[in-house]
Amino acid sequence: MNLVHPAALALALVLTALPTGFSLAADPATPAAAAAAAATIEQPRSFGHVLGDVLTQRVLLEHQGRPLEPGLLPAAARIDLWLERRPSRIETDAEGRRWLAIEYQLINAPRALTAISLPALTIATGSGPAIALPAWPVSIGPLTPAETFGQGDLQPLRPDRPIAALATHPIEQHLKLSLLALLAVLLAWLAWWAWRNMREAQQLPFAHAWRELKRIDDPASSPEAWRVLHRALNRSAGRVVHGASLPQLLADAPYLRPLQPRLEDFYRESTRRFFFAESAAAPAQPQAAYPLKPLCRALRNAEKRHRH
Repeated sequence: MNLVHPAALALALVLTALPTGFSLAADPATPAAAAAAAATIEQPRSFGHVLGDVLTQRVLLEHQGRPLEPGLLPAAARIDLWLERRPSRIETDAEGRRWLAIEYQLINAPRALTAISLPALTIATGSGPAIALPAWPVSIGPLTPAETFGQGDLQPLRPDRPIAALATHPIEQHLKLSLLALLAVLLAWLAWWAWRNMREAQQLPFAHAWRELKRIDDPASSPEAWRVLHRALNRSAGRVVHGASLPQLLADAPYLRPLQPRLEDFYRESTRRFFFAESAAAPAQPQAAYPLKPLCRALRNAEKRHRH
């Protein structure tokens, strides 16, 4: 039967009881042991990690009381299926000691509880032994279990949560008030527009003449229609207007100047119809229809543009 030496068993128990981050002095004659002895490491928690967690290793940059200056820091890179190394950095704690911080982020989630390892590293230094970091096992778990418990409210699918209906009564009231206000404004505008047209038809000479001409069946041949337009021209000028005094009317009312040829023709035709005495022996000639209504409409439009 093979017996375990009591001294070896005691040494194994002591090594098992050492806490994380403890530095163990090794035989200085062995280079690898010397490098390991120089590394004081604070490892991350070994359990309970899930997708997105960041695991940080911190290495004390000292050897036998003297500071160490690391050479090339571990670069950011994808490590394996589970880990991605982030940019390394050097920190200083409250006691003034410098630490090298190496961060790993978990970038995948396993389907079941899985054990992985932070990779082993050897970091060269400028004035001392290299820093050796051993692989560090950690466990990672899924975000959710593969199967639900199927008890009570712990079911694979949950029913759609009913959404509370919005209170629409204030919105409806506001909409009604807005529509009533719009209707009131439209009615007020319509009433003002009708009042303005009625007032203009009573006060403006050509607007009043246009309303009277619309009541006459045949204004082109009706003597009353000619008198209506003559009265409108007289009211517009404030005096009796005839063909000779037409330039004075156009000077006082320049908005009528574009209609000067038609007004001159109107006065010529009016003189021919009402004031030119033909010989009694001459046979009566039928009078041609004169565009009296279009002239009155043009005068009314010019008057309205000038007024507005």
